This record gives sequence, C-alpha cells and structure tokens, in this order.
Amino acid sequence: MKRATVSIAENIKVLRKRAGYTQEQFAGQVGIKRSLVGAYEEGRAEPRLQTLMKIAEVLGVSGDALISQDLTDEKAVWQSQEKVRVLSITVGSDDRENIELVPQKAAAGYLNGFSDPEYLAELPRFRLPMLPSNATYRAFEISGDSMLPLVSGSIVIGRYVENMRDIKNGKTYVLITRTEGVVYKRVFNYLDERGVLYLVSDNKVYSAYTIDPIEIEEIWEAVAYISIQLPDAGTSGDLSLEQLTRMVLNLKQDIDTLKNSIPPAE
Repeated sequence: MKRATVSIAENIKVLRKRAGYTQEQFAGQVGIKRSLVGAYEEGRAEPRLQTLMKIAEVLGVSGDALISQDLTDEKAVWQSQEKVRVLSITVGSDDRENIELVPQKAAAGYLNGFSDPEYLAELPRFRLPMLPSNATYRAFEISGDSMLPLVSGSIVIGRYVENMRDIKNGKTYVLITRTEGVVYKRVFNYLDERGVLYLVSDNKVYSAYTIDPIEIEEIWEAVAYISIQLPDAGTSGDLSLEQLTRMVLNLKQDIDTLKNSIPPAE
C-alpha cells in the first residue's frame, strides 16, 4: 500500500509541475484546498476516488495510469494519453452533432473551455451535409500566413482524432496545445522513435519544430476548409509536379534536420 501511495504522490507532483500549475492553481482546477494538494504530493494522504478521477482529468491521463504507472517518465505519459480524452459535443434538435466554430477571438478561451459543454454551447454552430456522419467535427478559424496558400481567416474543419497513433505523416492537423493554443500545421509522427511530433509549415519562411505530446489537449485532422478568398489562377491553383517534388524534398530536409537535433527516446 505504501508503494502505491508513493507512486501516486510522485505522479501528481511531477505531472502538476510539468503542466505548469502551482499548487494553488491546481487546487482550483480540481476543486480542493491547496493544503490537500501538498498532502497528496508528500504521500501524507490519498485522494478519494472522485477526487482522483478529477485529478486525472485535469492532468490529461487516465485514472488507472495515475494509480498504476510511473508517469514521471514522459514517454509513459503520452502512451497513457493515446486516447486523448472524452470529447464534449453539442447536438441539434434532431440529436445530430453540430460542428462548433472556434473563431480567432475565441481561440484563447477554447483552451480553457474545450471540455465544458456550456462553453461549447455558446460557440457558433453549423452543419455540412457532405461530411460523413460517423465522425465528430469542429471548425477553427486560423490566423497568420504560416500555412499559405491557406490565408489568415480561413476556416479549417477538422475530424476528431481519438488516438495519437492515428496521426498520418504529412497530413495537416489542428492541435490544441497547452502553451501555443490552437495550432494548424503539417504533422509528422515520430512518437515511437523519438517521443515527439514534428510540426511543419507550408510557408517555408517558418521553421519546423517539435512538440511533446504531453502538451496536446486535442487533435483534429483537417478534412475541409472554407475561405472567402478565392485562389488566383496560376498562383494558388493545382500544384505542378515540380512544385510538389520540391515541397516533399523541403519537408524531408526539415524533418531530417529536426531528427538530428534531438537524442533518440530512451
């Protein structure tokens, strides 16, 4: 029993610090007193089941993992997070799921409210009948020019990705991250080899970079977009074979550079 208590205590302490919470902030998120957080982390007390499940939810891991696994190892954390989390949705009067739209001005708030049904109910909602009905979708208004020719203000419609292992190399995704908020990038999955994802911009002015999976709250695979700016003929239309080849080579070069810059996962 003592061994399990120490494991839970270390897991809570390490994951809480890794998530950037002070004990006071963490206590507020869980809905307990700060003194209880200290007691849990020092192994002087064990959380009740309901509190334990709330702690696991705030930390983004499963309750079973929090109890039984050494989550001080970052690789173990993302493995326990393969199924990202239970998703909140809204439905219409016909019991069909809506597509909630997260505008640029709401992006910061979404990071705190994505799991709150009341917050989601305040977002604009719409339907697209051409999308398959066997998935959950959400729409995000992107900002900046890092993914040109998709311009700032375009709306990317994403399909929810439940398992991190389902990320496909070279596809574009909307990632909800703890430190950067809503990010739209081309993603390369090197979780098994190096414990990270590689994020690449289509606009080569921007450098590729890595992200730790513990930073990710939600993943949405881009399946469509809406834009009020039509592409100009000869500039943003279909890419030629030469342009496609150059893009692939540039992406490979970015990935090789990033792979060589960090050590392999233990």
